[in-house]
Amino acid sequence: MADGGGESARARGAPATPRARARSAALWGIVGGFAFLVLAQGYRLLGPGSLPVGLWGLVLVALAVGVASGGLSYLAEARLRAKRRT
Repeated sequence: MADGGGESARARGAPATPRARARSAALWGIVGGFAFLVLAQGYRLLGPGSLPVGLWGLVLVALAVGVASGGLSYLAEARLRAKRRT
């Protein structure tokens, strides 16, 4: 059966290209940053009060969370793939 998709045509367990790993890590970084912002907004809406940082502080923390989660996912992907857990 011929498959036209490039991603699904690769063999399972084949090493990912650096570009695919970087793209995946960037997407996980975006997810991590937005997840932090959602949690912070939920705390502000439902929690006991405001947070100790303002809007720009939240943006900076979300950016740091995004960079950290993207970097960790980039590093962890190679290790997980080597153990065949992905």
